[in-house]
Amino acid sequence: MSDTDEPRLFESDAAVRHIGEGLIACSLDKSEWTHEAHLAACLWLIVERPDIVPERDLPVLIRRFNESLGGINDETQGYHETITQCFIRGVRLYLARREPGQEPSALVNGLLCSPEGRRDWPLGFYSRELLFSVPARLGQVEPDLRQLPDIG
Repeated sequence: MSDTDEPRLFESDAAVRHIGEGLIACSLDKSEWTHEAHLAACLWLIVERPDIVPERDLPVLIRRFNESLGGINDETQGYHETITQCFIRGVRLYLARREPGQEPSALVNGLLCSPEGRRDWPLGFYSRELLFSVPARLGQVEPDLRQLPDIG
């Protein structure tokens, strides 16, 4: 995780929708599955797909997508439970501060430029050692530096 990279912003609502729908359909190219795409998909699911509960369903969707590309989800690679759940919380925190009615691309771009959208946001709550441990990858672990903020 690096905080020096500028986020790649989305040009349109269609671009955000492409990521969300592509995750569900396992139709994205591997190169499209970036940090920004993870957050865009999560936000899109919350805003436009109330039938999907990210805390429950996003782990399944990401694992399935990884496997569709030939990836492996195990204790050293692929899906990471604690990082995913931490960023879901971050997306929900960000959305709780926003005015209703914004378009998906504006929401996603605002998120990507907010503290919760930074690649290193989880490291404000987790030590690097804990966050990148096998238990944190395989299951959700509680932060060891400070508690995650309440959504409100």
